[in-house]
Amino acid sequence: MNIFVLEDDEAIGMGLRYSLENEGFSVTLAKNIRIADSIINSKTFDLYLLDLMLPDGSGYDICKKIKAQGDYPVIFLTAFDDEVNVVTGLELGADDYISKPFRLRELLARIKSVLRRYNGENTDGKVTVGDMVVNTNEAKVTVRNEEIILTAMEYRLLLSFINNRGKVLSRQQLLEDIWDVDGDFVNDNTLTVYIKRLRDKIEEDANNPRLIQTVRGMGYILK
Repeated sequence: MNIFVLEDDEAIGMGLRYSLENEGFSVTLAKNIRIADSIINSKTFDLYLLDLMLPDGSGYDICKKIKAQGDYPVIFLTAFDDEVNVVTGLELGADDYISKPFRLRELLARIKSVLRRYNGENTDGKVTVGDMVVNTNEAKVTVRNEEIILTAMEYRLLLSFINNRGKVLSRQQLLEDIWDVDGDFVNDNTLTVYIKRLRDKIEEDANNPRLIQTVRGMGYILK
């Protein structure tokens, strides 16, 4: 799987290359629009990660050229202050965006989600787990046909389980996934509270959970 990364911050770019290559991806890195132009004119990639603001132009321009070549998946990498401009990128055909700073696990989850859509899997964004349905396109959760209202943190926690269904997640892995959502400090005790609240909302019997189960001494798993 070949990924193109456009990122002018050398430390971030090299970090992305190292991390993605460790996950088995082949990565081509460009640090400005001029280099990116030269690369994308001679080669296509399975997925494109584009910084939004570059010293010699905008990731919008590269996105336009990519989409003119074909319907290839594009994810924007943005600074927090750029989020208001992301709508423009989405209107140009970009598939998703992720705000800096981000954690590798979050980026990998976004990449896998976008690639699944392009491979024709789960195009309606609905994931069914027992009697719970999670519509990731609309960020809605229903249990036994009744919509359940989750806080941003609870929803983020649920997505961590959804993206790793069938795998045991340690408390540390979960903390890394939901750390600092909306500027809130999350520690180990807080995680326990959020897991309890999430179970209270989605489990038929929170005291005997069937969906999010505890694996003693290891963590939790979504069955």
